[in-house]
Amino acid sequence: MTGFLFQLTFWLTAPFWALMIFAPAWSWTARIVSSPLIAVPPVAIYAVLVAGHMPELLTAVSSPELGSMRELAASAWGTSAFWAHVIAWDLLVGAWMYREGRRLGVHPLLMGPLLVATILVAPLGFAVFLVVRRLCDTPDRATSVVTHE
Repeated sequence: MTGFLFQLTFWLTAPFWALMIFAPAWSWTARIVSSPLIAVPPVAIYAVLVAGHMPELLTAVSSPELGSMRELAASAWGTSAFWAHVIAWDLLVGAWMYREGRRLGVHPLLMGPLLVATILVAPLGFAVFLVVRRLCDTPDRATSVVTHE
């Protein structure tokens, strides 16, 4: 069951990523990804995975040490819970990036790869987006190379 939930976690969020990457201008995309409820599927999986392991989880996270976190991650439920946590958080970050990119007029051909990078290596994709955001969020918007107006 844990292996199934591990696999299911990403696939429940893939439609939201697909909308942001492949249909960014569609009016329904903005409506759908503006809701934090898009993270409910991976959060629900997380809740199922940790439900029977709360004492272990709380012990590990209340006083995090490398050894206890390694032990938690070594278990199937711990790795799967961590994955659900990461997937939920990445989706929320990606949705914020999408909305900011639309607000600033960042071209979809730039936002698409940034969102893919966020799926794969979230902190790096997010960091690059922050640079793009800074370049696009200038008073004169002189960076028309990255903006889509």
